[in-house]
Amino acid sequence: MDDSFALNKANWDERAALHAASPDYQIKLFIASPEHLSEVVRFDLPRLGDIRGLHAVHLQCHIGTDTLSLARLGAQMSGLDFSAASLEQANRLASTCGEYIEYVEASVYDAAKVLGAHSFDLVYTGIGALNWLPHIDDWARNVAALLKPGGRLFLREMHPVLMTLDQDCEDALQMIHSYFEHNEPQIWDDENTYVATDTPLTATTTHEWNHGLGEIITALLRHGMHLSALEEHTSIPWEALPGQMSLGEDGEWRLNNQPERLPLSYTLQAVKAG
Repeated sequence: MDDSFALNKANWDERAALHAASPDYQIKLFIASPEHLSEVVRFDLPRLGDIRGLHAVHLQCHIGTDTLSLARLGAQMSGLDFSAASLEQANRLASTCGEYIEYVEASVYDAAKVLGAHSFDLVYTGIGALNWLPHIDDWARNVAALLKPGGRLFLREMHPVLMTLDQDCEDALQMIHSYFEHNEPQIWDDENTYVATDTPLTATTTHEWNHGLGEIITALLRHGMHLSALEEHTSIPWEALPGQMSLGEDGEWRLNNQPERLPLSYTLQAVKAG
């Protein structure tokens, strides 16, 4: 696991500056408009509800665009990530926008230890995060430990069914990867990141893991969380299946052919027992 984290950390350290410079992350819009929110947070605004005054933490926050968006909605935000380079960009963005956000460098598996148990009203995890974690139970344990009694987890994530598909097949949906969590990671070697850039990565190897929806929910229940909402979506914020998707005005990608046949992402909410 340590080797996997080291490989992934090196990869994300390289991505940070490239992502901050990319129009996809809309850094200039954040700076120019104090009311601007990330497309990921805007998508879930009806589900988030009023978060003003809540003490909240964004786990695996990357360069902090979703974190800043939640702060702009009135939450008192902290952010945690294992990539120092990502947090450097996140701090720079928050400072430029005049927003105080406490950023902490640590593994999500150490979140409760470094941030303090029973400290938060809201734990937020954005899309594209859980696939970098080998064991979902350790994540759920930290989520539950971070929350005050009655506190809420808010999770938007890519659907584990999507993770099973062959992304290189442009004319069919072919399941070739594991749906369930397993010890051995999916190993990728790719010099590209998911934003347009002329700079190739040098830390090209990454390790990922899938976690079935039942495994995620069961882990949360095991650690004293109660499921309060689960909504599956026919959209996702990036072109997950090249050649088979179209971009909507809301910044979400959907299948061209029968989009209702495949869940691409989901929003899950759970509450810690009071």
